[in-house]
Amino acid sequence: MSNTLKNIYYTKDHEWVNIDNGIATVGITDYAQNELGDIIFVEFPIIGSKYKIGDVIGTIEAVKTVADLYSPIEGIIMKINSLLEDEPGSLNKDPYGNGWLVKLSYHSVDLATLLNIAEYNKLIK
Repeated sequence: MSNTLKNIYYTKDHEWVNIDNGIATVGITDYAQNELGDIIFVEFPIIGSKYKIGDVIGTIEAVKTVADLYSPIEGIIMKINSLLEDEPGSLNKDPYGNGWLVKLSYHSVDLATLLNIAEYNKLIK
């Protein structure tokens, strides 16, 4: 069973998002990193770029596959996790901590487009 956290939201594409005072931190779930296997490279979006829900904002390359990273909300990229440029394996080790991917600024979030922990756990079973 994959680890999930109660205080964040999830997407059907296995991203997580922590909504906090105008900033949304986005990463991939423990389930996603498990499915991908050893992550070797992350392609990040350009800081200042604007994205809508579902837009591809980057890619995650693992030994066996490449996966798109989708924006779970509408917002502007404010920060990328540059640690992952040198240590992409942090996504495997700590997907909810040091393995976060991007931070977006937003004006409002439609929580109906996101999953809570119970809905996400049901999806991955």
